[in-house]
Amino acid sequence: MLKRKAYEKLLEWKNSADKKSLMIKGARQVGKTYLVREFGKKEYSSFIEVNFIDQKELKSIFDSDLNATTIYKRMTAAIAGIRLIPGDTLIFFDEIQNCGNARTAIKFLTEDGRFDIVTSGSLLGLTYGENGDSDAEEPESVPTGYESFMTLYPLDFEEFLWAEGYNTATIAELKNSFINTGSVDPFINRKFEELFREYMVVGGMPEVVAKYAKNHDFNEVQDIQEQILENYKFDISKHAKGAEKQKVRACYEAIPKQLAKELKKFQYSTVEKGTTSKKYGGSVQWLIDSAIVNPCYNVREPYIPLMANASDNQFKLYINDTGLLCALYGFETRRAILDNSIKGNAKGGIYENVIAGCLVNNGYKLYYYKPDDDHELEFLIEKEGNVIPIEVKATNNATVSLNNFIESYQPETAYKLISGNAGRSGKKVTIPHYMVMFL
Repeated sequence: MLKRKAYEKLLEWKNSADKKSLMIKGARQVGKTYLVREFGKKEYSSFIEVNFIDQKELKSIFDSDLNATTIYKRMTAAIAGIRLIPGDTLIFFDEIQNCGNARTAIKFLTEDGRFDIVTSGSLLGLTYGENGDSDAEEPESVPTGYESFMTLYPLDFEEFLWAEGYNTATIAELKNSFINTGSVDPFINRKFEELFREYMVVGGMPEVVAKYAKNHDFNEVQDIQEQILENYKFDISKHAKGAEKQKVRACYEAIPKQLAKELKKFQYSTVEKGTTSKKYGGSVQWLIDSAIVNPCYNVREPYIPLMANASDNQFKLYINDTGLLCALYGFETRRAILDNSIKGNAKGGIYENVIAGCLVNNGYKLYYYKPDDDHELEFLIEKEGNVIPIEVKATNNATVSLNNFIESYQPETAYKLISGNAGRSGKKVTIPHYMVMFL
């Protein structure tokens, strides 16, 4: 089993007082079902899984009366061999968007409290009214106040290192260099820069990482990534409504082109010449809601709360997994990343994409700052009550925009992410790209 940080969050939920049911959200194939299945089997004496796509007949459990005692009685009649042990049973309702009554019943099962409840499903399906899948069922009542939520993302770089066999002690030494802004031994630094480039190509989809950790075969990696991308296309065709299907797909396919040009904001004209947000704005929102892209909004003023200063019509989109982005670019791009020979604007766009994903994994919302045509900071984050600027350099170029920001706004800390070693000059902290895992 791949070690996931989310497992510890599940343990915290299991041991929490006044526990609600837990809904796990996330894009397709980030490992939601596998994680819950392993957690349930390991941490409970009894684990019961109901998948409302594979086991459509079990939807009848939730017909008519939705009180907890009736539902559990029906479950024992409909599912052979299950054991309901009060205080030591986890019930997992997967693909819950396909059983509206089950979602409604979460309120009553949570109030009952005898058994722990986890739910999951396609984010696309859970948008209900915006969903084109005829099998999705809108609940009569959403159990507001009876659910807690957890979002699962692709594996971050630290989880990738765990899969590759690196122990916590080694990573802790790197973190100590990050905290003290001290340089890393050059040999070790080069090794982890190489590992980070491998992570860029492999990405964090669990199936891909597991296969790579076993065989270290990049062609196998590409095969699985291409299948995931095909599944994304299938999801678009299944869940997007009518004419929206082609528009959503066109917007998704435009993102790698825009990243390769390092455009300063998402441009609808690259989707279709002469078009505007009026035609494609809903398609972009569909991609954001699906969690297969990460949005990053331009802020007018770099002050907390950044959300209040963000421009809704000026944003960038990043692919949720940089391994999938590299798969879209193809073999030669993958090879150039691995041997560190990639050049041009595409290099900057790929590095931005991987840093965006790492920041989202760490719980940050994404913002950028472009005060004029000549200056831009790739990311601003809110950390411990402060706005922290981050400039991403594919190599180790000058940081005019970051220097100007420091002079104008005097942030507590400012980060420059580079291919190189760690160091500090005043408020500006320079770190290698891989240290983003510690932010």
